[in-house]
Amino acid sequence: MADVIALVFDFDDTLAPDSTSGFLQDLGVDASQFWRDRVGPLLDHEDWDPVPAYLYRMLQLSQSGEHGSVTRERLQDWGRRLPLHEGVASLFDRLRSRLHQAHPTVQLEFYLISSGLGDVLRSTPIASQFTDIWASEFHYGADGAIDFPRRVVSFTDKTRYLFHIQKGIIGPDSRNKPFEVNRKVDADKLRVPFEQMIFVGDGYTDIPCFSLIRRSGGVAFGVWDPRHREKRSRAWGFIQEGRVSNLNQARFDEDAELYQWLEEAVESLAMKIVLNARTYRG
Repeated sequence: MADVIALVFDFDDTLAPDSTSGFLQDLGVDASQFWRDRVGPLLDHEDWDPVPAYLYRMLQLSQSGEHGSVTRERLQDWGRRLPLHEGVASLFDRLRSRLHQAHPTVQLEFYLISSGLGDVLRSTPIASQFTDIWASEFHYGADGAIDFPRRVVSFTDKTRYLFHIQKGIIGPDSRNKPFEVNRKVDADKLRVPFEQMIFVGDGYTDIPCFSLIRRSGGVAFGVWDPRHREKRSRAWGFIQEGRVSNLNQARFDEDAELYQWLEEAVESLAMKIVLNARTYRG
């Protein structure tokens, strides 16, 4: 078992405004109309899962040529330009520095698990901060345009990647071993137990991760974007149902309450790791 804390983030409305809506708007698409009139009927009348529903409608949009083809290059270009929430750009270095000062033997790693588009997220200025990123993915045809979803990350799919972190199945070498996550690992061989994880998310697709982390002794924070106050009541429901430890605005500057809670959570978990290590070593 490594002396590692894993801080795991959702992306859309957690670290940044919704990246898919932003991409659609960048193409010249009315994003509200896309979700309401194109995706909505699939959910309301055809029993689609929300994530494959939006991927399917994006594929149709690309094939229509109405706003040009959706290509990897266009997705990556948007990822480089999309806005981040306040304080996100410096969040990672601040937390690493704080932990190193308090408990230099404990390592802090960051992970991203999102239902958004991987080619967007891996192109953001903060992508290099993450030990690994898992997100929904498209396959691209000979013409360079999206032609089929090749990975869908939704709801309980997200918990799969928590097990990847737990067992140390991370990085490029893990990509061609899809069933490795199912192998049994003794508790004392786990790289990052769930009780050494912190999960931060905002939406319904995060509920399975909230529940798993909380139930297993880790920490789960719910956030809401202050630019979308209508989402606050949804987030409040996570508190009422006991799914999250705390609820805050999605701001990460040094004076923000959420950032201060993250500092406390990281230092508290680090202290437990250090004390457990001393006890184990006798």
